[in-house]
Amino acid sequence: MDVGSINGRMPAKTGLICTFVAAVPLSAPLAGCGGPPIVDAGPLNPPPAVADPDAPDAVATLADWMCGSFSSGAQAKADDKYFDVRLHVARLWTDRPDGPWLYVEQAMADAQDRPYRQRIYRLVPAPNGEVESVIHELPGDPLAWAGAWRDTSRFNALDPTILSWRPGCSVILSWQGTGAMRGSTAGTACVSTLRGAAYATSEVTVTPTELLSWDRGFDAAGRQVWGATTGPYRFVKDAPPPTAAEAPSTE
Repeated sequence: MDVGSINGRMPAKTGLICTFVAAVPLSAPLAGCGGPPIVDAGPLNPPPAVADPDAPDAVATLADWMCGSFSSGAQAKADDKYFDVRLHVARLWTDRPDGPWLYVEQAMADAQDRPYRQRIYRLVPAPNGEVESVIHELPGDPLAWAGAWRDTSRFNALDPTILSWRPGCSVILSWQGTGAMRGSTAGTACVSTLRGAAYATSEVTVTPTELLSWDRGFDAAGRQVWGATTGPYRFVKDAPPPTAAEAPSTE
């Protein structure tokens, strides 16, 4: 759930920039992306929203279902207006009580060693059972972290307080029944200068097996200048991230 500039490496076909959260029944067990109970530990760029009593469990469940590997290959095969894109999401800093924190990496299927978009999301509870996905940029050259979803211990030396927060670009999501969550950015608050844009918007719908994301840029007159024009990208979840035991050695 992140819109705006993507490291200057945006593909040309539909201006893909994707944002993500997941939705599942609140009773679903947490599996491949576990961590400690979610306890909001106070201000951390920016301060979290006021928590609803039920939101911590919702946030933890969402974080678990967001983790994994996704592909838009089926959509690209059926419609040549869309790219075959690979998306990987992995849990970071599981010992921190102010998360969940997620590393998000997105790349063309034929160039996965050079992702065009890398971000860190922090999921926080919002009022009325909603969830806010707060977007952060990595310091320095993001390509230094390419492939880090395979071995998230690489982030252990990175202090999250030095991440750059993207104000106005958070996505607020609410439950659609128990099997999906839907949300968007707020109005014109997410500033973007990409390809002549003045602001960007993101609309997201996620189920336990799919993630739909429609990100677009608009100029000051409200004319769309980048992004998909016919509908969202459809990412299908096809593999979990590796466990610590499966991650490649860094020695």
